[in-house]
Amino acid sequence: MMNTLNDYMSISYRMEIVEDKEEGGFVVSYPDLPGCITCGETIESAVANAIDAKKAWLEAAIEQGIEIPNNLEQYSGQFKLRMPKSLHRSLAEHSKKEGISMNQYCVYLLSKNDVIYSK
Repeated sequence: MMNTLNDYMSISYRMEIVEDKEEGGFVVSYPDLPGCITCGETIESAVANAIDAKKAWLEAAIEQGIEIPNNLEQYSGQFKLRMPKSLHRSLAEHSKKEGISMNQYCVYLLSKNDVIYSK
């Protein structure tokens, strides 16, 4: 049974990152944590802000006795993916241009498209 902030912070809740084309920057939310949303000028700053927002959301939920989802243990957060070498090169080049790891860049792309298909 989970009941401490550290227990909940250790859960990798799904993070959705969406580019804000009107205001600029990126908006980040956690669909499993209703109302937990933030933004940042870059993907890196948006993700850093999201971690702070997650902590604040969890602290408030614990304090107020709000039920916090914790049934994500069945997912490891990892899977193997094979792709054409040309796509691998393209992803590596784009992530380098953005100044983030290819893993972060791919998570951003997957999250962005998952939002489109989950509607």
